[in-house]
Amino acid sequence: MKKFASEFKTFITRGNVMDLAIGVIIGAAFQAIVNSFVNDLVMPFIGLATRGVNFSEQFVVLKLADGVAEGTTYPSLALAREAGATVFAYGSFITAVVNFLLMAFIIFIMVKIVNRISGLTKKEKAAPAPAPAPAPTTKICPYCRSEIALEATRCPHCTSELGENK
Repeated sequence: MKKFASEFKTFITRGNVMDLAIGVIIGAAFQAIVNSFVNDLVMPFIGLATRGVNFSEQFVVLKLADGVAEGTTYPSLALAREAGATVFAYGSFITAVVNFLLMAFIIFIMVKIVNRISGLTKKEKAAPAPAPAPAPTTKICPYCRSEIALEATRCPHCTSELGENK
């Protein structure tokens, strides 16, 4: 039991687990903001564009509730479900897809903004240019192609005289 507790303590105190927990909490709070944005600011314009059609209330009755006369219609999705009818609620799915696409788009824009801001910060804090490479201390013998000291006047491998300019 002590080993299990020790392993759990090690697991829970790792940085990535804590980062994940913080991400989930912030994500839940962010979801409320995005849902408000979608429902309170975007959907009214979509409603205007579709002339007031409320997609979340669009449905097709697949089977009437037991004991209900043929040809009965339900004025809303909630009443159809309450009566026990089997419904195909395609409007709720359309609304969920629109919410998802808008949330993904908003997150994409936010990530681009954060990346742009952090990119500016990285440029401002950029490390100085690397130091130039040190001057060479060796050269290649033009006769035997061996590496020799830069100051050498005779190749130690082939004994050729190199002279001052070679």
